[in-house]
Amino acid sequence: MNKPQAKPSTPNFSSGPTCKRPGWSIEALSESLVGRSHRSKEGKVILKQAIDLTREVARIPDTHLIGIVPASDTGAFECAMWSMLGAKPITALSWERFGAGWVTDITKQLKLDASVTKADYGQIPDMNKVDWNSDVVFTWNGTTSGVKCPDDLAIPADREGLTLCDATSAVFAMPVPWDRLDVVTWSWQKCLGGEAAHGMLVLSPRAVQRLESYKPAWPLPKIFRLTKGDKLISGIFQGDTINTPSMICVQDYIDALKWAKSLNFEGKQGLDALIARSRANLKAVADFVKANNWIDFLAVNPEICSNTSICLKVVADWFVKLGAEEQAAFCKKVAGTLTTEKVAYDCNAYRDAPPGFRFWGGPTIDPKDTAIAMEWLNWAYETNKP
Repeated sequence: MNKPQAKPSTPNFSSGPTCKRPGWSIEALSESLVGRSHRSKEGKVILKQAIDLTREVARIPDTHLIGIVPASDTGAFECAMWSMLGAKPITALSWERFGAGWVTDITKQLKLDASVTKADYGQIPDMNKVDWNSDVVFTWNGTTSGVKCPDDLAIPADREGLTLCDATSAVFAMPVPWDRLDVVTWSWQKCLGGEAAHGMLVLSPRAVQRLESYKPAWPLPKIFRLTKGDKLISGIFQGDTINTPSMICVQDYIDALKWAKSLNFEGKQGLDALIARSRANLKAVADFVKANNWIDFLAVNPEICSNTSICLKVVADWFVKLGAEEQAAFCKKVAGTLTTEKVAYDCNAYRDAPPGFRFWGGPTIDPKDTAIAMEWLNWAYETNKP
């Protein structure tokens, strides 16, 4: 096979931290509030701007509160679980590494009883069998497995329990039913390519009611405390953060949000353009998979195939006959070739996932780059095939 000539405009296909927006440079951070307190008047204005732009771009209803919390999506989701779970029966859904981690936290750390439903990589549980009258803990998109909840997921409006959704690889790239989700978390370093270590926490009125009416039996670390004297600490959702954020990272997030707000793609603008651009990346991969019989999606059907963390598996007969270690070694070698050629970085499958490849397809990725990367993947596979 001839070596491809064209290269992507950026080789950054990592699933986190993800590719920066097109045209980004360090100059985007020149207006950062450095050397100043985040609790100053100016600091609070900037933090509130990040919250307000988040609401506008993601189309989060005014009924929901938006807060900036420590420790990325992990910190945001842990904060919610430790603060709210235990008041009602729990249903925990797991189909990849991070969902499994939430199950461990619930059952081993909080030591709560939970009805746990698991699915293998590439699949999700039967969502029609979920008891929405319990508190339901789940990921919207499996970053390590390449699967997502279907767009038409039916969450009852009259449910009795809370829905706690880890949506870190979904917000800004997939439709999010805010009116049916009570807790939503994500991190800046995913769909908009922001910097790490900061988490976003969105609460519905039902979640706020739980916080103000229920006190967990365990002590809460300071960075998890959302209430004081049985009342919500409202300042957290107005720019008064629990601990010190990086104002450089805040400025970078604001820059990404402004880009997202101004984005125009295929006649769509803002959030619609972000979603369409990400879906165009998935289509570029789908066209490649259709044209090559050695590769397939890890997701078992199109309805649950992620358009952000796009996971692929090798299905060639010779490969399937190999042992797991040999399979992993071959995929690592192919991914290494892409790195050496400087066309696609960090594209090996997640360490706990089945051997294969993972390409980020979020909205900061140009679909033309994805199509070019697929040509290189085909060449790297043929070059390294025994």
